[in-house]
Amino acid sequence: MDFNALSLQVAEIARRAGQFIRQEAASFDLATVEHKGLHDMVSYVDQQSEKQLVDELHALLPEAGFITEEGTAAKARTEEYNWIIDPLDGTTNFIHGQPAYCVSVALMHRDELVVGVVYEINQDECFRAALGGGAFCNEKPIHVSAAANLHESLLATGFPYYKFDRLDAYLKIMGEFMQSTHGIRRVGSAALDLAYVAAGRFDGYFEFNINSYDVAAGVLLVREAGGHVTQFLTNGDPIFGREVLATNGQIHRQMQQTIGDYWK
Repeated sequence: MDFNALSLQVAEIARRAGQFIRQEAASFDLATVEHKGLHDMVSYVDQQSEKQLVDELHALLPEAGFITEEGTAAKARTEEYNWIIDPLDGTTNFIHGQPAYCVSVALMHRDELVVGVVYEINQDECFRAALGGGAFCNEKPIHVSAAANLHESLLATGFPYYKFDRLDAYLKIMGEFMQSTHGIRRVGSAALDLAYVAAGRFDGYFEFNINSYDVAAGVLLVREAGGHVTQFLTNGDPIFGREVLATNGQIHRQMQQTIGDYWK
Protein backbone atom coordinates (compact mmCIF):
# COMPACT_ATOMS: atom_id res chain seq x y z
CA MET A 1 0.00 0.00 0.00
CA ASP A 2 1.24 3.51 -0.86
CA PHE A 3 0.97 5.23 2.52
CA ASN A 4 2.19 8.57 1.20
CA ALA A 5 -0.57 8.72 -1.41
CA LEU A 6 -3.05 7.59 1.23
CA SER A 7 -1.93 10.38 3.58
CA LEU A 8 -2.70 12.95 0.88
CA GLN A 9 -6.22 11.56 0.54
CA VAL A 10 -6.68 11.56 4.31
CA ALA A 11 -5.52 15.18 4.43
CA GLU A 12 -8.30 16.16 2.04
CA ILE A 13 -10.85 14.26 4.11
CA ALA A 14 -9.64 16.02 7.28
CA ARG A 15 -9.87 19.38 5.53
CA ARG A 16 -13.49 18.73 4.59
CA ALA A 17 -14.33 17.84 8.19
CA GLY A 18 -12.52 20.98 9.28
CA GLN A 19 -14.58 23.06 6.89
CA PHE A 20 -17.77 21.77 8.52
CA ILE A 21 -16.41 22.60 11.98
CA ARG A 22 -15.38 26.09 10.84
CA GLN A 23 -18.86 26.76 9.51
CA GLU A 24 -20.54 25.57 12.71
CA ALA A 25 -18.22 27.66 14.91
CA ALA A 26 -19.78 30.85 13.55
CA SER A 27 -23.17 30.07 15.08
CA PHE A 28 -22.35 27.56 17.82
CA ASP A 29 -24.64 27.61 20.87
CA LEU A 30 -23.09 26.63 24.20
CA ALA A 31 -26.47 25.28 25.28
CA THR A 32 -26.05 22.32 22.90
CA VAL A 33 -23.06 20.96 24.83
CA GLU A 34 -23.41 17.58 26.56
CA HIS A 35 -21.28 16.18 29.39
CA LYS A 36 -19.73 12.72 29.06
CA GLY A 37 -18.10 12.97 32.48
CA LEU A 38 -16.43 15.43 34.82
CA HIS A 39 -15.24 18.36 32.67
CA ASP A 40 -15.48 16.07 29.62
CA MET A 41 -17.70 17.78 27.07
CA VAL A 42 -19.03 16.91 23.64
CA SER A 43 -21.20 18.69 21.09
CA TYR A 44 -23.14 17.77 17.99
CA VAL A 45 -20.19 19.23 16.05
CA ASP A 46 -17.85 16.52 17.41
CA GLN A 47 -20.38 13.82 16.62
CA GLN A 48 -21.28 14.97 13.12
CA SER A 49 -17.64 15.61 12.23
CA GLU A 50 -16.74 12.11 13.36
CA LYS A 51 -19.58 10.58 11.36
CA GLN A 52 -18.38 12.42 8.26
CA LEU A 53 -14.81 11.22 8.82
CA VAL A 54 -15.87 7.63 9.43
CA ASP A 55 -17.99 7.52 6.29
CA GLU A 56 -15.25 8.92 4.05
CA LEU A 57 -12.43 6.87 5.59
CA HIS A 58 -14.48 3.69 5.34
CA ALA A 59 -15.01 4.37 1.63
CA LEU A 60 -11.28 4.96 1.26
CA LEU A 61 -10.20 1.75 3.06
CA PRO A 62 -13.20 -0.54 3.63
CA GLU A 63 -11.18 -3.26 5.38
CA ALA A 64 -10.04 -0.97 8.21
CA GLY A 65 -11.63 -0.79 11.64
CA PHE A 66 -12.03 2.28 13.83
CA ILE A 67 -10.99 3.62 17.21
CA THR A 68 -12.97 6.82 17.72
CA GLU A 69 -13.60 9.27 20.53
CA GLU A 70 -17.36 9.60 20.08
CA GLY A 71 -18.12 5.99 19.14
CA THR A 72 -19.98 6.68 15.90
CA ALA A 73 -18.22 3.97 13.86
CA ALA A 74 -20.20 0.82 13.15
CA LYS A 75 -17.04 -1.19 12.43
CA ALA A 76 -14.96 -2.07 15.49
CA ARG A 77 -11.19 -2.44 15.74
CA THR A 78 -9.63 -5.12 13.52
CA GLU A 79 -6.33 -7.01 13.65
CA GLU A 80 -4.91 -5.51 10.43
CA TYR A 81 -5.77 -1.83 9.82
CA ASN A 82 -7.40 0.67 12.18
CA TRP A 83 -8.22 4.35 11.88
CA ILE A 84 -7.76 6.32 15.11
CA ILE A 85 -9.86 9.47 15.02
CA ASP A 86 -10.42 12.58 17.10
CA PRO A 87 -12.94 14.61 15.11
CA LEU A 88 -12.39 17.75 17.19
CA ASP A 89 -9.34 17.77 19.42
CA GLY A 90 -9.66 20.84 21.61
CA THR A 91 -13.41 20.65 22.18
CA THR A 92 -13.21 22.88 25.26
CA ASN A 93 -11.43 25.53 23.20
CA PHE A 94 -14.07 25.21 20.48
CA ILE A 95 -17.09 25.62 22.72
CA HIS A 96 -15.56 28.65 24.44
CA GLY A 97 -14.55 30.30 21.18
CA GLN A 98 -10.81 29.82 21.67
CA PRO A 99 -9.20 29.32 18.22
CA ALA A 100 -7.01 26.29 18.85
CA TYR A 101 -8.61 23.03 17.77
CA CYS A 102 -8.12 20.50 15.03
CA VAL A 103 -9.08 17.26 13.31
CA SER A 104 -6.77 14.32 14.03
CA VAL A 105 -6.68 11.12 11.97
CA ALA A 106 -4.17 8.27 12.14
CA LEU A 107 -3.95 4.84 10.54
CA MET A 108 -2.28 1.88 12.23
CA HIS A 109 -1.20 -1.28 10.44
CA ARG A 110 -1.21 -3.88 13.21
CA ASP A 111 0.92 -2.15 15.88
CA GLU A 112 2.63 0.40 13.62
CA LEU A 113 1.52 3.92 12.76
CA VAL A 114 1.59 4.40 8.99
CA VAL A 115 -0.41 7.61 8.37
CA GLY A 116 -0.98 10.69 10.52
CA VAL A 117 -2.87 13.89 9.70
CA VAL A 118 -3.62 16.86 11.96
CA TYR A 119 -5.63 19.69 10.43
CA GLU A 120 -5.56 22.95 12.40
CA ILE A 121 -8.79 24.59 11.38
CA ASN A 122 -8.40 28.28 12.16
CA GLN A 123 -4.87 28.62 10.79
CA ASP A 124 -5.68 26.34 7.84
CA GLU A 125 -2.56 24.27 8.51
CA CYS A 126 -2.58 20.64 7.46
CA PHE A 127 0.17 18.54 9.01
CA ARG A 128 0.64 15.10 7.50
CA ALA A 129 3.07 12.20 7.63
CA ALA A 130 3.40 8.71 6.19
CA LEU A 131 5.69 6.01 7.50
CA GLY A 132 9.16 6.56 6.04
CA GLY A 133 8.04 9.57 4.03
CA GLY A 134 8.81 12.53 6.27
CA ALA A 135 6.46 15.14 7.72
CA PHE A 136 4.85 18.16 6.07
CA CYS A 137 2.79 21.25 6.84
CA ASN A 138 0.75 22.44 3.87
CA GLU A 139 3.10 20.30 1.76
CA LYS A 140 6.29 21.99 2.97
CA PRO A 141 8.71 19.66 4.81
CA ILE A 142 8.93 20.18 8.57
CA HIS A 143 11.56 19.13 11.09
CA VAL A 144 11.94 19.18 14.84
CA SER A 145 14.01 21.95 16.41
CA ALA A 146 17.76 21.94 16.99
CA ALA A 147 17.60 22.98 20.65
CA ALA A 148 20.25 20.99 22.50
CA ASN A 149 19.43 21.93 26.10
CA LEU A 150 16.42 22.59 28.29
CA HIS A 151 17.53 26.15 28.99
CA GLU A 152 17.01 27.06 25.31
CA SER A 153 13.73 25.13 24.93
CA LEU A 154 10.04 26.01 24.87
CA LEU A 155 7.81 23.24 26.20
CA ALA A 156 4.13 22.39 25.99
CA THR A 157 1.87 20.41 28.29
CA GLY A 158 -1.76 19.70 29.04
CA PHE A 159 -3.59 19.94 32.36
CA PRO A 160 -5.57 16.96 33.69
CA TYR A 161 -9.31 17.52 33.99
CA TYR A 162 -9.98 14.33 35.98
CA LYS A 163 -7.97 11.82 38.03
CA PHE A 164 -6.19 14.45 40.09
CA ASP A 165 -4.40 11.96 42.37
CA ARG A 166 -1.02 12.70 40.72
CA LEU A 167 -1.51 16.43 40.45
CA ASP A 168 1.03 17.35 43.14
CA ALA A 169 3.83 15.48 41.35
CA TYR A 170 2.80 17.02 38.04
CA LEU A 171 2.87 20.54 39.45
CA LYS A 172 6.37 19.96 40.85
CA ILE A 173 7.53 18.79 37.42
CA MET A 174 6.03 21.89 35.84
CA GLY A 175 7.74 24.05 38.45
CA GLU A 176 11.11 22.56 37.56
CA PHE A 177 10.55 23.12 33.85
CA MET A 178 9.36 26.70 34.45
CA GLN A 179 12.72 27.46 36.01
CA SER A 180 14.90 25.60 33.51
CA THR A 181 13.34 26.50 30.12
CA HIS A 182 12.05 29.45 28.11
CA GLY A 183 8.61 28.55 29.45
CA ILE A 184 5.64 26.20 29.19
CA ARG A 185 2.61 26.67 26.97
CA ARG A 186 -0.82 25.04 27.25
CA VAL A 187 -2.55 25.06 23.87
CA GLY A 188 -5.44 22.80 24.89
CA SER A 189 -5.05 20.25 22.10
CA ALA A 190 -2.63 17.33 22.38
CA ALA A 191 -2.70 16.78 18.63
CA LEU A 192 -1.61 20.37 18.01
CA ASP A 193 1.08 20.18 20.71
CA LEU A 194 2.59 17.21 18.89
CA ALA A 195 2.25 18.82 15.47
CA TYR A 196 4.05 21.88 16.80
CA VAL A 197 6.88 19.73 18.18
CA ALA A 198 7.17 18.19 14.71
CA ALA A 199 7.33 21.65 13.16
CA GLY A 200 9.97 22.88 15.61
CA ARG A 201 7.66 25.37 17.33
CA PHE A 202 7.90 23.49 20.61
CA ASP A 203 11.01 21.60 21.62
CA GLY A 204 9.18 19.17 23.92
CA TYR A 205 5.71 18.17 25.09
CA PHE A 206 4.52 16.02 27.99
CA GLU A 207 1.07 15.01 29.26
CA PHE A 208 -0.66 12.21 31.16
CA ASN A 209 -4.24 10.88 31.26
CA ILE A 210 -4.12 11.04 27.47
CA ASN A 211 -6.02 8.91 24.95
CA SER A 212 -4.94 7.20 21.75
CA TYR A 213 -7.15 9.34 19.54
CA ASP A 214 -5.59 12.51 21.02
CA VAL A 215 -2.01 11.57 20.15
CA ALA A 216 -1.78 8.88 17.46
CA ALA A 217 -1.49 11.15 14.43
CA GLY A 218 0.83 13.54 16.23
CA VAL A 219 3.15 10.76 17.36
CA LEU A 220 3.84 9.81 13.75
CA LEU A 221 4.32 13.46 12.81
CA VAL A 222 7.01 13.90 15.46
CA ARG A 223 8.80 10.68 14.53
CA GLU A 224 8.78 11.46 10.81
CA ALA A 225 10.03 14.99 11.55
CA GLY A 226 13.06 13.52 13.30
CA GLY A 227 11.88 13.61 16.90
CA HIS A 228 11.47 11.05 19.65
CA VAL A 229 8.26 9.95 21.41
CA THR A 230 7.94 7.65 24.44
CA GLN A 231 6.16 7.40 27.74
CA PHE A 232 7.49 9.58 30.55
CA LEU A 233 10.23 7.33 31.89
CA THR A 234 10.39 4.33 29.57
CA ASN A 235 10.24 3.49 25.89
CA GLY A 236 6.73 2.13 26.46
CA ASP A 237 3.77 2.71 24.15
CA PRO A 238 2.84 6.43 24.05
CA ILE A 239 -0.31 5.77 22.01
CA PHE A 240 -2.23 3.48 24.35
CA GLY A 241 -0.08 3.93 27.47
CA ARG A 242 -1.92 7.02 28.78
CA GLU A 243 1.18 9.26 28.96
CA VAL A 244 3.37 10.82 26.31
CA LEU A 245 6.72 12.59 26.13
CA ALA A 246 7.64 14.00 22.72
CA THR A 247 10.79 15.98 21.98
CA ASN A 248 13.25 16.94 19.28
CA GLY A 249 15.33 14.00 20.55
CA GLN A 250 18.14 16.12 21.92
CA ILE A 251 16.40 17.14 25.14
CA HIS A 252 14.56 13.85 25.65
CA ARG A 253 16.85 12.42 28.28
CA GLN A 254 17.00 15.75 30.13
CA MET A 255 13.20 15.88 30.32
CA GLN A 256 13.03 12.27 31.49
CA GLN A 257 15.52 13.00 34.26
CA THR A 258 13.49 15.94 35.53
CA ILE A 259 10.21 14.02 35.32
CA GLY A 260 11.79 11.02 37.05
CA ASP A 261 12.62 13.09 40.13
CA TYR A 262 8.90 13.28 40.93
CA TRP A 263 7.01 10.76 38.79
CA LYS A 264 7.19 7.49 40.73
